[in-house]
Amino acid sequence: MAAPATKNSFNREKFKQILHYVINSSCHAPNVGKTVLYKIMYFAEFDYYELRERKLTGERYLRLEHGPAPSHFDDILIELEREGKVSQFEASFHGYTQKRCISNKEPEITLLSAEELKHIDSTLAKYSNMTATQVSALSHIDLPWMATEPNGEIDYELVFYRDPQTSVREYEQPISP
Repeated sequence: MAAPATKNSFNREKFKQILHYVINSSCHAPNVGKTVLYKIMYFAEFDYYELRERKLTGERYLRLEHGPAPSHFDDILIELEREGKVSQFEASFHGYTQKRCISNKEPEITLLSAEELKHIDSTLAKYSNMTATQVSALSHIDLPWMATEPNGEIDYELVFYRDPQTSVREYEQPISP
């Protein structure tokens, strides 16, 4: 098992395994295109950080116009495609052209703990049935995205300032006087 990502490190192989796992788990849902994949990866990473106070992969997420996006996504997706693990294609969904992915092989998950897999499965259950419009709208009310300058890197620490609508952690309530 690989060591957890440190404050400033990015675990590329772990991100690659998670992305392949997410694609494999959601590729048959007609609503899951590249935008939904971006948001699933974002919420998996940032929700994990809020709950566990450690990074899942240490990926850098950028504040783009349509919501947060992982900075290494396209490069890693191309690697997965070159390795024959996934294929990319375009499809139509509700009148929009979607960039979709399908898994060609079972994903390798050797770098993921049972706790991490459970968290990823929970993230998939929560977000993989949303359309790109729905999950993007949710990401736009998430404080880490809102508090970041356009095209800037989103600071993980901002998860501790989320409002109850996007927070995934139960914080202790202050004691009333």
